[in-house]
Amino acid sequence: MYKGQADTAVRRVRRKEARPGELLDAALSLFVEKGYAATKVEQVAARAGVSKGTLFLYFSSKEALFKAVVRADISARFAAWNDEFEDFQGSTTEMLRYCYSSWWEHIGSTRASGIIKLVLSEASNFPEITQFYQGEVTVPGQQLIRRVLQRGMDGGEFRPLNLDYAVYAILAPILFLTFCKHSPDACLPVSQAFSPQLYLNTQLDILLQGLRSLPPQNAGPHGPSHLWCWPCWALPWAAPCWRAGRRNTHPAQQMPRWR
Repeated sequence: MYKGQADTAVRRVRRKEARPGELLDAALSLFVEKGYAATKVEQVAARAGVSKGTLFLYFSSKEALFKAVVRADISARFAAWNDEFEDFQGSTTEMLRYCYSSWWEHIGSTRASGIIKLVLSEASNFPEITQFYQGEVTVPGQQLIRRVLQRGMDGGEFRPLNLDYAVYAILAPILFLTFCKHSPDACLPVSQAFSPQLYLNTQLDILLQGLRSLPPQNAGPHGPSHLWCWPCWALPWAAPCWRAGRRNTHPAQQMPRWR
């Protein structure tokens, strides 16, 4: 074989190896632009620069193609995130902040976040896709958040929570930010400058601190205001230890501090 023929053969092999990735990239773009129902496999093949027959060599159907996109661009991240959970050395508050930041970096700021909007928009029309997404993304995501919140409770950073519902408080900013990215005119005033990172930091601050202003410094029996026990802060009329001026005697003294 001549050198030129050998080079051509190598390029063909490399091109063949790259085709699945090129098809997935084209499919992701079209699914986000058009939605699941409106995307045709012919369009995906054309955008990837191959024939429809070539596409079917790698993916048996549009559903199989969609599942491959979800696995490649979203659910593949969970293995790394679970490893990072095991190795994380900081506080759970720092972990939550990292969770938001990492989600935005790897999914929220990318085209892949459009898949989240697609599923929310078209779930009722494609139950098989919805069931798949539940198993690949929704359930693993909620399980990871539960582990984070449980870590905070076990370490005394967070008060006891109903985890079945607390996970949705963490997820809500992610869903809103997803819609902001892909439908900004429906979510935000046209003239408003919007920072995703500032939004996530603000939401986390509200989740951790609440909306109520802290009581005056040194006004209560459990030390500075930022270390008050939660029942005394939230229910001052029901906390006799306030008025009696007794320290370290309130039954909620053993509860996690509200920070």
